[in-house]
Amino acid sequence: MSGNHYKGHEVSCCIKYFIFGFNILFWLLGMALVGIGLWAWSEKGVLSNISSITDLGGLDPVWLFMVVGGVMFILGFAGCIGFSVFLGIIFFLELTTGVLAFVFKDWIKDQLNLFINNNIRAYRDDIDLQNLIDFTQEYWDCCGAFGPDDWNLNIYFNCTDANPSREKCGEDVINTQCGYDIRAKPDSEQKDYINVKGCVPQFEKWLQDNLTLVAGIFIGVALLQIFGICLAQNLVSDIEAVRASW
Repeated sequence: MSGNHYKGHEVSCCIKYFIFGFNILFWLLGMALVGIGLWAWSEKGVLSNISSITDLGGLDPVWLFMVVGGVMFILGFAGCIGFSVFLGIIFFLELTTGVLAFVFKDWIKDQLNLFINNNIRAYRDDIDLQNLIDFTQEYWDCCGAFGPDDWNLNIYFNCTDANPSREKCGEDVINTQCGYDIRAKPDSEQKDYINVKGCVPQFEKWLQDNLTLVAGIFIGVALLQIFGICLAQNLVSDIEAVRASW
């Protein structure tokens, strides 16, 4: 039928290029984060001695770059179908995490306490871990999980008489290891020199004071994810409609 053009279903160019661009962005960012993580591990000698991964008693912050980067890389590589599926999975996991966090908040508090104390024990094992703990204590105006005495778990900073370390009872940078020799003073005097509140209750207080902000961020992220899922599903439907019209 010369001169006649078939008008059927068409794939939306806006949605197609938006999803494509979003996938490329995620793929590149994910690759960059994985590259940063591998570079950091190389600088710390982990790649030359893989067994050293198991020697770390606490969290290696580089893992955050590796995990987040890996997820973003896969998400960007999977295309629009994978984009929809992964966003759906992430949305479900976030919703499940929120519900479980509310139901098992006491258990989570105990696990957070255990997590912080494990990282205090491993404080000298990794410079990135040191920076993370220092930043946390300075930002939350806190010391230890539930108080300065939690630093007694570290072999370098504990306040026992048997500890030969010159760093026992802390260091001279305020609130880094919670004060040089300050923890040897009576509890009533420590508050004049260091933060004596634990990071777990300080974090709870911050959540309560910023509940509206936190809820708004979670709702905003959820809406963006739902919007992304709808766009991806719409693109898939358009493609299937075009195929059906052939």
